[in-house]
Order: sequence, then structure tokens, then C-alpha cells
Amino acid sequence: MNDTIAAISTALGVGAISIIRISGSDAIDITNKIWKGKDLKKLPSHTIQYGHIVDGDEIIDEVLLSIMRAPKTFTVEDVIEINSHGGIATTNKVLELLLINGCRLAEPGEFTKRAFLNGRIDLIEAEGVMDLISAKTDKSRALALSQVSGNISQLIKELRQKIVNVVANIEVNIDYPEYEDIAVVTTNQLRDCVIEIERELKNILSKSETSTIIKEGIKVVIVGKPNVGKSSILNCLLEEEKAIVTDIAGTTRDIVEGDISIDGILLHVIDTAGIRETEDVVEKLGVSKSINLIEEAELVLFVLNNNEELTSEELEILEKIKDKPAIIIVNKTDLPKRLNNIPTEKSIIYLSAQNNIGLDDLRREIKLLFNLEKLETEDYSYLSSARSISLLKQAYQALEEVKKGIENNNPIDMVEIDLKNIWNLLGQITGDTYSEELIDQLFSQFCLGK
Repeated sequence: MNDTIAAISTALGVGAISIIRISGSDAIDITNKIWKGKDLKKLPSHTIQYGHIVDGDEIIDEVLLSIMRAPKTFTVEDVIEINSHGGIATTNKVLELLLINGCRLAEPGEFTKRAFLNGRIDLIEAEGVMDLISAKTDKSRALALSQVSGNISQLIKELRQKIVNVVANIEVNIDYPEYEDIAVVTTNQLRDCVIEIERELKNILSKSETSTIIKEGIKVVIVGKPNVGKSSILNCLLEEEKAIVTDIAGTTRDIVEGDISIDGILLHVIDTAGIRETEDVVEKLGVSKSINLIEEAELVLFVLNNNEELTSEELEILEKIKDKPAIIIVNKTDLPKRLNNIPTEKSIIYLSAQNNIGLDDLRREIKLLFNLEKLETEDYSYLSSARSISLLKQAYQALEEVKKGIENNNPIDMVEIDLKNIWNLLGQITGDTYSEELIDQLFSQFCLGK
């Protein structure tokens, strides 16, 4: 934290502009050594300057330089951002000069880590920064932005404050029982407060569980025997010729995948090898992978051929997916029907991928199955990371122990211990309480220069 770091903040490659970011107490002094222009030490904060990056007498690049003085910066340290011309050679040369003159190459996510450690942001906001960078849909962008803005953090902090108020009253009652003017915390008062906290926790948790769909999307696997039209359905959904389509059974031997968006929710669609008995070694590996993907899928699209009767393999697949979210697709409805009754309670969609008929019905059924229309909301005040949701669930379970303690008339100091545990768990969500190992692991997932 005492040294000055530098890194390239834009994607390395050919482009109009590259940004090299520097942060630390010596950011201005170090940059001044390679800067030809007005003296950076004498310039006001939050201004943009025109000048050149130089190596001795050699001009390296013509740049715009932003100077931002502590503490009103992202990292709460002095920050310099050099806007150079894009290109690998130029950008690397500017970074090289900074490192030679005293900067250290930043670790992945170190700028955001410093912002957290210096109190500029909390862990929820930090995770929101990472999610905002990787957002692929408008809904996931809005969710990440809500985290960055601190809306969710405020909800958690208000809950922690309510718990602190209860704990403080309990401790006063325990430590100063002789004072008659102190309000005694009764069982009913404690119960009412716990019920209120439980209601708010449950509300955040119920919203947060749907946020996984918004953030991560839905893993969709298309399965079926060879030549039923799985690859054609994938191509129709993606609106591009992603998978090879032929009349030869077993054409698809490995997974082919792509992403689509339905109502702002990302679907990761995977076309698999046709499931059948085969002696071909490569195809057999593909079939095995297809079966494994059924287990991992959040939605299975099981494709049947309208022109063929059900086989024993298809009946086995129906049994395998009976407890999973699944939609049965009867393809090739343009051909004569030979398919017998399908023994399933799953939704059945009839379509002809070759003629692009029935795809809208399939999209509509997916929306119904996952209640995607109900996710159309302007309220994005909920958690989205697995870490945060896990801690919130632990806090909710701990609150159940508090309720049991109250009902069983446990000593008030025992109830207080459980309340403090909940307060601590909520603190881990925002980062008010944390371990060094957690922080290192979290920020290592960020890209370099962020």
C-alpha cells in the first residue's frame, strides 16, 4: 500500500487510445520524470493536460494526461491516467518507463483493492465493479450498477444498525440493572424486532436468488438422438449457422455453443452429440459428454422427431430429466407424424426448425418456465455474488436460532451472542469484517489495471 503502482487499463492491442493508470503517493513525481509539458506538481487536481511522454531526449508519444490528487480519487491516492495512442509497442513503452522510474506493476484488481482498503468502496461495490465490466445484457448491467452505486450496501448497513441497537439495549440492561430509568428489553420487544429483521432479510434473500439468473444467465442443453434436428434448432435460436447440419447421423460429435438473450436474460445454449449406442470412439466420447451435460444443465431442451417412433434410448432420457426443468421439442412437424404418445408431464413444443416454425412458441415457454417476465423490474437492490448470498443465508439461519432462543426463554446474554453472530455475517458481506485471504482471493479475479 506504500508503493506506487501502474498498469495498462485498456485492452492491449491496436486501437485509437490506450490508458495507463498510476496510483500512489509518488504518482506525480514519477510521471514528471517522463513528462514533457507543464510541471505536474504545480497543476490543479482533476485537470487534463496536453504534452509528451519522453525517454531522455526521445519523444515516445503525444498524450493527454489526467491528474487527480488525493483524497478525491477512486483509490483515495494520487492518480495519473495517461491517454496515449493505442498500439502494443507505444503502450508498453510508456508502462516500461514508469516501471523503470519507480512504479511497481499492479496486480490484477489492485486499484479496486486499494479503493476498498482505503474506505472508498465496500466489498459489495467492489464486486459490482467486476460485474459491470463483464455484464453481457442490459439487466446484468443495471444489477451491477446498483451494486456500484451503494444501494444494496445501504440496505445491509441499515440491518446491521438495527441489530446494534438491540444488542446495545441488551448490554445496558445486563450491565446496569440498578438504573430504573433504563427501558427493560422485554421478550415481546425482542421478538418484534427479530421478526422485523427477519422480514427484511427474507426480502433481500428472495430477490437475490433471482439475481443469479440475471447475472449468470441460464445454461441450456439441447439433447436427443442423432439427426432429430438439434443443430438446426441451435442455429435458429442463435440466428446464425453455428453448427454443421447434414442428413448424416452423428455429424455433431462435440459440443457446439452460443449465447442468446430473451427479455434481457442470457441463455448459454449448448448443442450436444446425438445420444445413441455407437462403436465409434470419438462419437462415444461425445455421447458421454452429452449425458454429463444433462446433469449440469439448468434447462434441458429434449428434441424428438415427429416422423419417428419413440426409442428405448429416448424413454431413458425422459426418465433422466423428469426432475429437471425441461421442455420437450417435437421437431420436423412438416413431415408425417409417426411419433407415439409421449409419457411426460413436461411442456411440449411442436416446431419445424427447417421452416423456422414454432421458435416463438419455444421462446415463450422458456420465459414462462423461468418467470422471466416477472424479472422486468426497476428494483435492482439485491445481491448477486455467490459469496454474498451464502453469507445472507447463514445470517437468516442464525436468526432462526435467535427466534428459538426467545421462545425457549434462553438467557438474554445467550440471545445476544447469536445476534452478534448475525451482525458479523452481514459485516462480511460489505467487508466491514473480513480476512486478508478473502480480500486477496476476491481481487485476484479482476482484470489487470482495474
